[in-house]
Amino acid sequence: MAILKILQYPDERLHTVAKSVQTVTDDTRKLVRDMAETMYAAPGIGLAATQVDVHERIIVLDTSEMHDQLTVLINPELIASSGECEREEGCLSVPGIYEHVRRAERITVRALNEQGEMFTLEAEDLLAVCIQHEMDHLLGKVFVEYLSPLKQSRIRSKLKKRRREIL
Repeated sequence: MAILKILQYPDERLHTVAKSVQTVTDDTRKLVRDMAETMYAAPGIGLAATQVDVHERIIVLDTSEMHDQLTVLINPELIASSGECEREEGCLSVPGIYEHVRRAERITVRALNEQGEMFTLEAEDLLAVCIQHEMDHLLGKVFVEYLSPLKQSRIRSKLKKRRREIL
């Protein structure tokens, strides 16, 4: 397994729309394992393949307290949603930035697992928010794009300044 490099906002590659996985292969499963290792090491609770510059519809997440309940969604489709909630979100591609975003409170998603088998998952609260957040990445959207243009500009400036300080 390997730790993958996570793209940082405002990297344009984060705006690439991911393509469907045609067949779940050993390479797909290796990518899933590498993504999970990267997510846990970051540490985070969700990671989309887009964030590691692989533009395929793959998500890994684990919102459990013990970080021992990995969920893999390949080619996820949102098939139902209800309610509304607003939660503070962060993102491994936008380190250190946390903002409130409004999303569906409950969702049903259909996806393939690591064996290529179709399954349906009902989620609510944090898991529902996490799935929606990661699915946005597959569509080339970063959570800060739900914010006002002024907030987006401030976040870009803050992240650029932080990068200059590191270099």
